[in-house]
Amino acid sequence: MNYPPEQVEELKAYCSKLHYFEEAGFPYFRMGGLRLPTGCSPVEVEALYCPVDRGDGYPSRLFFLEPVSGPFSRNWHVSNLHIQGQNWTAYSWKVGVANPTLAVGLVELMKGLTRPQ
Repeated sequence: MNYPPEQVEELKAYCSKLHYFEEAGFPYFRMGGLRLPTGCSPVEVEALYCPVDRGDGYPSRLFFLEPVSGPFSRNWHVSNLHIQGQNWTAYSWKVGVANPTLAVGLVELMKGLTRPQ
């Protein structure tokens, strides 16, 4: 998939490494050193950002190598999802913004870690 270069550049502000790839027909941004919102532990993680619906009813997803702790518990209902040779996990959170840019979608997913359900 082609994403506007300026939107991809915006994502770089949230992590120390950014790599785009596609697997099984879905686009992913692998984000090394993704800085999470205040109140989360750890403060930086390795993450995969998928900005499209993978067929599971979520308009976008943020995957982690392991669950993240935050001020509110989350439903970590995806576990051991095998992507690029590693197992990933994700919590249940839907972005409510229509047609967000890549960065807005990412921020909305990360806000899910610090907001009550």
